[in-house]
Amino acid sequence: MTTLPILDITELRTKQTAKASDDFCKKLRDICHNQGFCYLVGHGLETQNANITDVAGQFFKLPFKDREALAINNTPHFRGYTFLGDERTKGQADWRDQIDFADEQIAPILSPSDPAWHNLRGPNQWPENLPSLQETVTDWMADMHDIGTIMIAALAQGLGLKSNYFSPYFNPRGDARLKLIRYKVLKDGGSGQGVGWHNDTGFLTFILQDTIGGLQVDINGKIIDATPMKDAFIMNFGEMLQMATGGYLRATPHRVISPPPGKTRHSIAYFFNPRLECEFTPIPLPEELARQAIGGQNIDPHDPVFSNVGQNILKTRLRAHPDVAQKFYQGHSI
Repeated sequence: MTTLPILDITELRTKQTAKASDDFCKKLRDICHNQGFCYLVGHGLETQNANITDVAGQFFKLPFKDREALAINNTPHFRGYTFLGDERTKGQADWRDQIDFADEQIAPILSPSDPAWHNLRGPNQWPENLPSLQETVTDWMADMHDIGTIMIAALAQGLGLKSNYFSPYFNPRGDARLKLIRYKVLKDGGSGQGVGWHNDTGFLTFILQDTIGGLQVDINGKIIDATPMKDAFIMNFGEMLQMATGGYLRATPHRVISPPPGKTRHSIAYFFNPRLECEFTPIPLPEELARQAIGGQNIDPHDPVFSNVGQNILKTRLRAHPDVAQKFYQGHSI
């Protein structure tokens, strides 16, 4: 295999019946099990994708002072702007800047006994000089939530479960996140690490790429380029699905190689995650699938997968953003 499989969801998205076909569900399940990454086409969001791509480009063209005002360490909610080189993967600087959003919420008032991951909820930071960003991001996240809902129903069927098996984990809604990302290196600084090797911590991730390549996937030790494909999302699977299936599905490692100096790469990543409160234990798989489940933990013993969604997401946020961790999470360890 030298490329990622392609999954067309046109029929799944447009048909009137609630259930996906057995053939589609089996194909989805096999992709999840064997590669954990694929191209997703037939999603019907070409216009919406063009809108959010345009407004993301406008954001990164704002004066630095406008972006600086939204610094991610302004709040404990991990929402806001990360300066070029300030994010970390496995302790090394990632050469990208980005702005993080999640569903707009009121900041929680926590007691000393409340889990720290409750602070993942809260308000977003929006630029005053780009008012169209909030509406575009909010609308696009709603569209992506619908796509995610369709996909987990089909995946549940492929795993031998009822199509609504995962619905309680998203009731009334999950805790989705979104990143608008720009990769670049400077003549006097930067490295080849756009973002280092990592697993995603949630459920499903949808990535909208521009035409500049760089995303790479490690499938059983073979490095595969996720070459940009027009109008396609990249879809991959996170550690919560790994935990839920006892390892029948695995969160596939991936990274981004920095573009050469003078080139800039843009991408948008949507993380379709269950509610932070959810706890995962292995789900009842058919016997022939259960025999292939190798356990829900990561191979690296220093990178545990926590059964609680909020705790598992917070672990990577603290590692990726030591400035936020130092300012708001002193004494909290993973």
